[in-house]
Amino acid sequence: MSYTALQVDPSVLAEGVNLLWVLVVSFLIFFMHAGFAMLEAGQVRSKNVANQLTKNLLTWSVGVTVFFLIGAGIESLVGGSGFSPAFGAGAANDYVGWLFGAVFAMTAATIVSGAVAGRAKLRAYITYTFLLAAVIYPVVTGITWAGAYISFGGEAFHDFAGGMIVHGMGGIAGLTAAYVLGPRMGRYNEDGSANVIPGHSLTFAVLGTLILAFGWYGFNVGTAATVFVVEDGSLALGAFATVGRVAMTTTIAMACGAMGAGLVAWLKTGKVDTLYVANGLLAGLVGITAIPDTTTWWGAIVVGGLAGGQLPVVFSFIENRMKIDDVCAVFPVHGSAGVLGTLLFPFVATSGTVGSVVNAFIAQLIGVAAIAGWTIVATGVVWYALKAAGQARVTPEHEQEGLDVSEHGVETYPEFGGGESVVADGGKVSPSMRTDGGSQDD
Repeated sequence: MSYTALQVDPSVLAEGVNLLWVLVVSFLIFFMHAGFAMLEAGQVRSKNVANQLTKNLLTWSVGVTVFFLIGAGIESLVGGSGFSPAFGAGAANDYVGWLFGAVFAMTAATIVSGAVAGRAKLRAYITYTFLLAAVIYPVVTGITWAGAYISFGGEAFHDFAGGMIVHGMGGIAGLTAAYVLGPRMGRYNEDGSANVIPGHSLTFAVLGTLILAFGWYGFNVGTAATVFVVEDGSLALGAFATVGRVAMTTTIAMACGAMGAGLVAWLKTGKVDTLYVANGLLAGLVGITAIPDTTTWWGAIVVGGLAGGQLPVVFSFIENRMKIDDVCAVFPVHGSAGVLGTLLFPFVATSGTVGSVVNAFIAQLIGVAAIAGWTIVATGVVWYALKAAGQARVTPEHEQEGLDVSEHGVETYPEFGGGESVVADGGKVSPSMRTDGGSQDD
């Protein structure tokens, strides 16, 4: 018996494997929404958990649909390719590229929900998510990844996986929205001093942190790799030389971010704050996301350590000096860490990556300023318009009652709630037991 070797067109095989790779990493990035949901749920009071979970669910559902119908087209329009929405794709394979872009867009969108937790109306948040997915984020990607308009002295703006384009933009948008909304009730005293309103579950927050870190490998390493390319009619490995560096720098920066935040918190208070360590790990990831493909091993230590170390300092400044109630610390985790890592690009890059350190730094600075300026103005306009219409913030009564009941008619922990709570196991509701530390009628 004889066998005939299976003949496969190398270009077809390369395309198929590469598409599969993009799908797998897109699924990993999508799973980060579970991390965001747990991280944010853990950092809010128990009476607002269901509201935060609902916002995360609707961020994806509303945002990804809008990005499909409008946002991808705006991105291509701003990038100079005309209005080409995703639903008008010429080939089915184009939908894979749309999905890869969509999971990045939705990451930027969901960051905002953590900053406005506990007092934003659901309808206001969804309105902003619609506009972010349709216009605000696509303009950012249009002038960068889709258009590559930003450069200086022959050096192009460099953001490999979205340290500034996705995370920095989301962190700045969250801070702007939180500023317009104002702080939660009881967050500040009459003399301006801040009160701590602790989240209801460190366990959820840390679980969310680790889920996000897992998904981040899709974010960074997934961006790095093209599995196969065709050279002279034969298959060859793609960008795997870059993959190793991206995996290494992502991992080292993550670790150093956690240590940096824990160290600075210990120096400030004499205690190693668990939440700072968790958020510092994320800040280290954000810091390296713009530059994991070009950073040296020691640069990853520097970027991660500084991104984590700035977290307690920046959060304290925002809380005590700016008087902005950023509930889930989205700006120091995503905003300032993203800016920091993006600006450090020419100083920690491998030999030969940058022609002129000065010109490269200026290009990075221009890119950061353009993204930040657009995000602040667009976000401010939307939230001020909602505020003027009386649709931005829940009433004081609803804020005291909790958004779970007032916005959704549910209690996340009915055993510990008030009123007509139903206990599924037939037990009695305890009037003195509240997981958020509050009293029965607060």
